[in-house]
Amino acid sequence: MSTTPTPGHEVRGSTTGRPLMAALDLFGRRWALRILWELRHGPLGARALRTVCDGMSSSVLYQRLDELTTADLVTKNDDGDYELTPIGAEVSTALEPLGNWADRWAQSLEAGGPQAG
Repeated sequence: MSTTPTPGHEVRGSTTGRPLMAALDLFGRRWALRILWELRHGPLGARALRTVCDGMSSSVLYQRLDELTTADLVTKNDDGDYELTPIGAEVSTALEPLGNWADRWAQSLEAGGPQAG
C-alpha cells in the first residue's frame, strides 16, 4: 500500500518532498483531481461521488478519499458525506489559471496551431 504524498517526505520526483512535488504526486494519482473537482460545489456521499466519477471502482474511490483525507484536502462531515476542507477548496482556485491555459491550448490545436516557418 502506498503512502499519502505529503510535503517534507520523499515523493515521486523529489527526495526532499518539496511541497509542489508532493502536491503533483498526490494530484497525479488516478481520480484524485476528479474527486476534488466533483466536491467543489458541495458535499457528496460515496455513492453519489462514485456515480459522478464514471468508471471509478469503489476500491480506488476509497483509497483516494483516504489519501485526500490524510492530506487534509477532504473531510467526512457529520452526515457521512465527503467535502472539501478550506485548503482543499483552494485547489479549484489554484487550478483555474491552468484550466484557462488548457482552453487556449485546445483552441490553438483546433485552429491548426502555429504555422511552421
